[in-house]
Amino acid sequence: MKIILIILVLFLKFNSVLANDLFYFLESAYKNNPKLKAERENLKSIKENINISRGEFLPSISLSGSVESSQSTERTNQAGTALNDSSQDKETKTISIDQKLFQGFEGFNSLKKSELEFKQANFILKNAEQETIYRTINSYFNLIYKTKSKKFNFANVDLFEQQVESDSIRMQKGEITLTDLAQSESSLAGARANFIAAETELLTSKTNLERIARTSIPDNIEEELNVDTNLPNNLLEALNISEKNSPKILIAKLDYEISKKNLNIEKAKLSPSASINYSKTKTNDFSTTINKNDQEALKATVSWPIIKGGKNYASIKKSQFKKKQSNLILQDVINEVKTDTANAWSVYQSAQSVLNSTLSQVKAAEIANEGITMEYDSGNTRTTLDVIQSRSLLLNAKITNAKAERDFIVSKFKLSMVIGRLSLNSIKRS
Repeated sequence: MKIILIILVLFLKFNSVLANDLFYFLESAYKNNPKLKAERENLKSIKENINISRGEFLPSISLSGSVESSQSTERTNQAGTALNDSSQDKETKTISIDQKLFQGFEGFNSLKKSELEFKQANFILKNAEQETIYRTINSYFNLIYKTKSKKFNFANVDLFEQQVESDSIRMQKGEITLTDLAQSESSLAGARANFIAAETELLTSKTNLERIARTSIPDNIEEELNVDTNLPNNLLEALNISEKNSPKILIAKLDYEISKKNLNIEKAKLSPSASINYSKTKTNDFSTTINKNDQEALKATVSWPIIKGGKNYASIKKSQFKKKQSNLILQDVINEVKTDTANAWSVYQSAQSVLNSTLSQVKAAEIANEGITMEYDSGNTRTTLDVIQSRSLLLNAKITNAKAERDFIVSKFKLSMVIGRLSLNSIKRS
């Protein structure tokens, strides 16, 4: 029994560790995010269009039947002599087989269009997966940043509380004035307000991650800063990769190909079509003289639509305009992705420098604050305002550094998403 309890405790402990790191949230979002679920169902739906298009090439079979009952009363002949009443029951069964022989390649183009739409739906799903992964990463590291901000502000409140207490004693001894104490008390009030704001921002970021990952967020989450993804070595390489892999470009290219198939389908509607029909009908009690009748028929039909009030020609023109529109949109998407790639690369490159600068800023602010605080406590020339300013600079430096950490990590995954490489498998611990 003790062994079972130990195993259970270890299992729960292991699960609690798994349930608060980045990879847990990513997997949860990948499986449970409603938008991704909707896109997966959409993919299944569009796949059935291929089977529907293939069905146009296969024969269609239909069965029909009818039962008719009729009764004749008050009958007379031409001489006016009354005739006996009569009744008749008739039963008809028919089987019909239709096979399309030629449709001017309308069926062929419809099938190819369905296959292109399925490929496009795959890339739409991939794009949605990338966006969900990125939003999860962004929300996770924003939560880390807000958690640190709250911690820094809480420590700042604690320091100002100690300073107010110390300044009260020093004022009673005549070492500082009432103005100095008022400055400390004002700073304490400001620090408390900042702490409340940090708490609110933390709650908002926690709710946002919970909404995207579709799982509850524990109070303490594991800080996963050492994560990486496969990135290009230079901007030119990034541009080449995005041109080949970006889901947005691939979706736009397929949209253009689909528009060409739509144009071919409309043109095919002006072509002749041929079909063949075979039917077999069996009738019981066909008439008063014929008890049964079996009939077989084979019919070939050829049709060639010439004009439908201009509707068919207008449909072709409409498809031509749609094709031009899709081509223009494709060129615009290519330019947009190029711009997004260049911007993402620039942000990624500068984020590292900003992070290094903020680290130096924190170190300098810590040294300055320690020195000024010691001088103030020793009764040197440092004023209360000097201490307040140095602590504010240190707090801002720490918060700026935490934000720079978030921005640098997120910039990696933003670049990875823009070039079309972001996936669960591409994320690893460095």
